[in-house]
Amino acid sequence: MARYTGPVCRLCRAEGKKLMLKGDRCKSDKCAINRRRPAPGKDPKGRIGKRSDYGIQLREKQKLKRIYGMQEKQFSLFFERALRMAGITGENLFVLLERRLDNVVYRLRFASSRSQARQIVLHGHITVNGKRINVPSCLVKAEDVIEVREGSKGLVVIKESLKEFGKSGVMPWLNLDPDAMKGTFLVPPRRSDITDLADVKEQMIVEYYSK
Repeated sequence: MARYTGPVCRLCRAEGKKLMLKGDRCKSDKCAINRRRPAPGKDPKGRIGKRSDYGIQLREKQKLKRIYGMQEKQFSLFFERALRMAGITGENLFVLLERRLDNVVYRLRFASSRSQARQIVLHGHITVNGKRINVPSCLVKAEDVIEVREGSKGLVVIKESLKEFGKSGVMPWLNLDPDAMKGTFLVPPRRSDITDLADVKEQMIVEYYSK
């Protein structure tokens, strides 16, 4: 399946939730969710029919897939990997998604959105343990050091994104030195640590793939 290239605000409206796909715009009055625009294809008067169990499960899967900016095939492969791991499948899935390099770059405030973080990684601006990595889906491990390359530390887009660190810091499983533009992935997070995605019902996703 090809990557979606249409207006990303449409995806947020479809899910009825801010997916934080456009960084700072999602926090402004320009956000489609803030303006309460109806979801595409939905009754503008807000009349909603009862969803089937399958429909609910599908929406949860689509929501999480879109948050992390993944294609269907890639997301299903991550789920299959989570299924093979010891422990609870839904929680394993979250841990794998949080370990993606593009997500870690976003969480470290080197980018204002995951899509921007993906571009930063693809363009070779990031190193892991001193080695340049340009694969967004690369999984980082505990104690890995993620750093902006020396020649890329002057990029305005990264400097602007790092201003968010002064407002809200980083997640507890990360450590960041904003002046050095260097961070450490301390330990894989627990599901309960990922508080900004607390409303995602991962059990619905497990049930979706179990059919």
